[in-house]
Amino acid sequence: MSLYTAQEYCARFYVTDWTIAQIGAAAPKIMPELPKIIEAFYEEMLKHPDFSQYFSSQQHIQRLEGLHKGYWTSFWQAAVDEAYITDRKRIGEVHARIGLPLDLYYDGVVLFNHLFKQLFERLGIASYELLSAYSQRQDLDVALVVDSYNAMTNEVLKAQNEALSTPVAQLWDDILMLPIVGIIDSKRAQDIMQTVLSKIGETQAKVFILDISGVAVVDTAVANHIIKISKAARLMGCHCIISGISPAVAQTVVELGVNTEEISTRGSMKDALSTAYELTGVKL
Repeated sequence: MSLYTAQEYCARFYVTDWTIAQIGAAAPKIMPELPKIIEAFYEEMLKHPDFSQYFSSQQHIQRLEGLHKGYWTSFWQAAVDEAYITDRKRIGEVHARIGLPLDLYYDGVVLFNHLFKQLFERLGIASYELLSAYSQRQDLDVALVVDSYNAMTNEVLKAQNEALSTPVAQLWDDILMLPIVGIIDSKRAQDIMQTVLSKIGETQAKVFILDISGVAVVDTAVANHIIKISKAARLMGCHCIISGISPAVAQTVVELGVNTEEISTRGSMKDALSTAYELTGVKL
């Protein structure tokens, strides 16, 4: 469901009746040239190795060329209504599902812009009015695609994080461990803290190991969440050890100015376990 109506989207990107009129006036000259524009686009983009890997066969490319023809036909001929908005958002969702990076999408947008502006020059219609109208309409399309791309990506990450939620494991009588994989946001961090503290209270554990080797991103918020978990565990009489500190994460934490004196860290799970055994007097 769109956050805005078609009319509201148009207002945000200054797509007015004037914009539509300029696009519509140029359409009769543009439409016969679309096959050549699309052919030139694929000829150039397929030279890009990162782009070509998404296309398995010539038949696949021909199908995509047909989809692009439909896209640009609606761009030059269709009104910006709810169906138009839905179609553009669907494109962003498809890009997210196949894992097409946004930088490649932007490369494609830039190339199409270049090809169309060359066409305007060749046809003798490269007026300020047409260029402005084209840019306004294109800005709207790009925003719709990117917004839906990001929304789909966030949904996938959320689902992955929920699927990767790991219960706190009791390694020994007094030792607990929780490996974290994926992205940590505020809600997930709160859930982790509640789970950990509940388990500490239930088992009266003396040591808790939080392994973050599988955490994709460590920023200020994530670092603060980790410190809060460590402090809360300590208040319950449980020593918290953060393991899986990679060189990149260590550098990030230092650059963020996090007070590392408040947390106990180890570079690997093996080191964390050794420390846990020493603290609890476990002899193997």
